[in-house]
Amino acid sequence: MKTLKLIIAGIIILVSGHSMQAQVTVNLNPGSPPSWGPAGYSAVNYYYLPDVQSYYDVRESQFIYFGQGKWIRSRNLPTQYRNYNLYNGYKVVLDDYRGSTPYTYFKSHKAKYYKGYKGKPQKTIGSYRNNKPKQYKSVGNGNKHGNGNNGHGNGNNGHGNGNKGHGNGKNK
Repeated sequence: MKTLKLIIAGIIILVSGHSMQAQVTVNLNPGSPPSWGPAGYSAVNYYYLPDVQSYYDVRESQFIYFGQGKWIRSRNLPTQYRNYNLYNGYKVVLDDYRGSTPYTYFKSHKAKYYKGYKGKPQKTIGSYRNNKPKQYKSVGNGNKHGNGNNGHGNGNNGHGNGNKGHGNGKNK
């Protein structure tokens, strides 16, 4: 009976030890740029995200956005941007700002980096598993190899200049 109690106690200690370890190691690199951040900038404090008119504090791993009449710091973007893809959105690197309130220049940033702004092409630090462009099959005018529809030449459904035929005439 004592052996059974010791085994159970050992399992509980083992399981709780793994739980504590997982909680401790959640944030391995505080202050390091996020995987969705632009590559090539190691000593940056803030990004401005034009599409969502928000900032990201790299050191604190927090978004800064205007809401409820004040600037809010949060680990997440506001709910209206929950579907915003940080990997695909453009990030303006504010490498010349060292203060704690980048939104001091919000009017200037908003005017210069408007919604939809795209500067120089960016690569992210990490990759996003769903970041591959989708392949769509061409449906519509059906033009495959020439100026006709569904054909290889200048006709419709054919290989020449006619309709549904292989020559210059109409459907024979």
